[in-house]
Amino acid sequence: MSRIELEIGGMTCASCVTRVERKLNRMPGVSATVNLATERASVSYPAALDPADLIATVRQTGYTARLPQARPDAPEPAGPRTRLLVSLVLSVPVVALAMVPALHVPHWPWLAAALAAPVVGYGGWPFHRAAWTNLRHRAATMDTLISVGTLAAFGWSVVALFTGAPTYLEVAAAVTTFILAGRFAEARARRRAGTALRALLDLGAKDVAVLRS
Repeated sequence: MSRIELEIGGMTCASCVTRVERKLNRMPGVSATVNLATERASVSYPAALDPADLIATVRQTGYTARLPQARPDAPEPAGPRTRLLVSLVLSVPVVALAMVPALHVPHWPWLAAALAAPVVGYGGWPFHRAAWTNLRHRAATMDTLISVGTLAAFGWSVVALFTGAPTYLEVAAAVTTFILAGRFAEARARRRAGTALRALLDLGAKDVAVLRS
């Protein structure tokens, strides 16, 4: 048996971990465990099996995979932070318009819709993309629920703009921003935990000396 570690990308929850593990463990002779904190899969496989087949299997599940690469501790990526900040700045006035009657200026629902659209579209894009990937693989995760819920709230609200029914734009914007904030904090915690775990592994003994009396 051979053993290898793979870097897995695109996992967001325990359901993702389960899907990757299940897919790898279904391969003949393969035993795999996946760690969400380090975003790595530890895989034991028959020597006759090409590691490229393991990577292809993970990719067919809807996630990315590659062999580990030596890398220094990377700075926090700017993309998720920018997405969160944009969503937060736009969501606050949407919620204020919906909750404070004094701000109900003429045609305020249309203003709220204009502010909420980038939040649901741009801010929620990671959820929509993951939901589409899951749909293609006939699976559902928390991203699917978030995507369907926010799109449904926004879609109904657009229809309500023309019918005079109550809108739920603040729900679509606030839920998207709230979950983005949670994911941002979770990703930061995972990076720190992963760095700590890798540092502990690096402290492990590399050589063994046997003393005989």
